[in-house]
Amino acid sequence: MFPRISRRSTVSQICYAVLVLITTFFTAISCTLILSQAVRTAPNRSYVKNVNAVVIGAAYVIMLVLSMAFCLKRRIAVHRRLQRISKTFRTLGKNDVPESVFLYMQQEYTRACLVAYEARPKDGFQEGWGRPGTKYAGLRFRTELLTTVRIIDRLAHLVIPRHPPLRPHARMMHQFRFILPLLSKDEDGLTPLHYYDSAIQLARHATREPTEQEYLIGIRAAREIEAT
Repeated sequence: MFPRISRRSTVSQICYAVLVLITTFFTAISCTLILSQAVRTAPNRSYVKNVNAVVIGAAYVIMLVLSMAFCLKRRIAVHRRLQRISKTFRTLGKNDVPESVFLYMQQEYTRACLVAYEARPKDGFQEGWGRPGTKYAGLRFRTELLTTVRIIDRLAHLVIPRHPPLRPHARMMHQFRFILPLLSKDEDGLTPLHYYDSAIQLARHATREPTEQEYLIGIRAAREIEAT
């Protein structure tokens, strides 16, 4: 849109300059021809004491002065009108522009919203992040899993005040061994801490990013431990 407007402005300026040059050229030719005619028809065939030449020259000078004054007046008027336009941001309402312009703006805004909505990725996803359109959109699985470690450690200290302090690289099974008897076991004899330990180890040391399924297993185990 903007390049098209720029091209139109450039073409308009070129046409205006060409029009001014053509008008000036023919005006100068007409002035020269009329002055030469005044000289030829004068008794002394000279510009000296030639009233016709003086009148013709004065008429062209007056026309030049009036033309320049008119152009200057228009330029000043346009400049003042542009200066009165508010530079601060303000939302246009329906009463600020003609109805046809308002309808066009509303139509283009709606079209832009539809294009942006259709252009949103629906099937693609980035490894280690929640897929767009799901409740996990915008979540980084590795970061979310590692954030739960401090939360569980804080809750463990509330239950067991003499719980050992958190070590950066300690296994979860070893770090939270004292709360292991408080956790329920499944049919395989595993507690949520076992699943949580596997998920945290994967988030800490795996070269690849955790998948959504691995994240769900780890975060569900963390929520069960927090609830206990």
